[in-house]
Amino acid sequence: MEKHLNIKDLNKVFNDPIHGHIELHPLLVKIIDTPQFQRLRNIKQLGGGYYVFPGASHNRFEHSIGVGHLAGELAKTLKLKQPELDISERDVLCVQIAGLCHDLGHGPFSHLFDGMFNPEADPEHKDWKHEDASLEMFDHLVLANGLAQEMERYGLILPTDLTFIKEMIKPLKSDDTEWLYEGRDENKSFLYEIVSNKQNGIDVDKFDYFARDCHHLGIRNNFDHQRFIMFARVCDVNGRKHICSRDKEVANLYDMFHTRNSLHRRAYQHRVTKSVEIMIKDALLKADHHILTKGSGGTTLCLSKAKTDMEVYTKLTDQVIERIFHPCSCSNEFTPSPLEEARMILQRIMSRDLYQFVGETKLKKEDQEEIKKMKDSLENELVKVIRKDNFEITVVTLDYGMKNKDPINTTYFYTKANPTEAFKIPREQVSKLLPVCFAEKILRVYCKNSASLRDAKFCFQRWCHENDFLTEDRDRATP
Repeated sequence: MEKHLNIKDLNKVFNDPIHGHIELHPLLVKIIDTPQFQRLRNIKQLGGGYYVFPGASHNRFEHSIGVGHLAGELAKTLKLKQPELDISERDVLCVQIAGLCHDLGHGPFSHLFDGMFNPEADPEHKDWKHEDASLEMFDHLVLANGLAQEMERYGLILPTDLTFIKEMIKPLKSDDTEWLYEGRDENKSFLYEIVSNKQNGIDVDKFDYFARDCHHLGIRNNFDHQRFIMFARVCDVNGRKHICSRDKEVANLYDMFHTRNSLHRRAYQHRVTKSVEIMIKDALLKADHHILTKGSGGTTLCLSKAKTDMEVYTKLTDQVIERIFHPCSCSNEFTPSPLEEARMILQRIMSRDLYQFVGETKLKKEDQEEIKKMKDSLENELVKVIRKDNFEITVVTLDYGMKNKDPINTTYFYTKANPTEAFKIPREQVSKLLPVCFAEKILRVYCKNSASLRDAKFCFQRWCHENDFLTEDRDRATP
């Protein structure tokens, strides 16, 4: 197997702006050179954020390559430092493939598609996520490009390793009692924490997008992922192996989660970014049944059904807005009204006539039922002064990645003196300056018609006052 997995003369070097020159295994290159992977070149990493931050032009393509690289770096480091873990070259290659392919299922404008568009366009499957499509797209990529034979040629064992790769792309939720995975035995449990860590959220996916997004957004990144990889070790915890950090790195890990929260607050959930994304979502909803794509067997599917056929989904990228702007010559000259309405919304984005921000307030409760009641109450008030289709109420969540939980409470550490014993560090031993609350929800209102903005602002302020919610003074409106 060694002669298959170390073909140095066939490795390819990529010059990445974040990680420098990185060398990828020839099997990874074969995956990259497929239509299913190349489509990621046309899906913006930050969705509508590019319309707010001019530097945020990067795509899922380079992010995925970065994650594949970092996944290999972490696996190789553990293999070198701890031979007793019995990490094989086959394991490393599978981890790299999982990192490379973890985002294959993203739709147009990334999280906008599965988080905003799909729940409204296809309520029956509102819980569908891009990870589900990543698994299907990975299977489609392997089958459509005949890669199964190539994988075996490079030493992988099928179908076991295919199962392992998909389990790493979308790990199962486990309570650390019963071993639910089939790709690897329990003694390789730590491998499932590299690409997508359900234990505490510390994984190479975040390492890459923290560094890459900060670079393109012009925001300083306070977390050094190379230092984390250098100090990472695997320790036994109650019969299950976990990736652990040095005890002195605990403050740096809090900084990492603070960076995540800061990116959401300053960029991903930026009020103008969300305004643009709501507009793109509205345009896609208008165009849903009027943008049809041919798939397997000659069937044609609309935007919201494209996820059911990977041949169709492969053709679905951010370029869908160009199809709305410039319908193909074979389409009906008399454009259906909804498609024209979609075009007008997109034109408003281009001319910077965005949906107007009415105001926001922090919600006091995390319970979904209570939040729904608040939204319904506000909607009932707003419809008295403005048409229902002229405003949108959204709830933005800002947290450390585990709702209102402290992710460090599920993170294990080791000491220099005893590198084999894992333990948790109580927050009082870290600092007295740590957050008390690790999540907050913000209710926002946007007005789609500037003529109604004044009435919407006054109504929102009155509702906040009556329900004892605080708002910003500059958002106040007078009757």
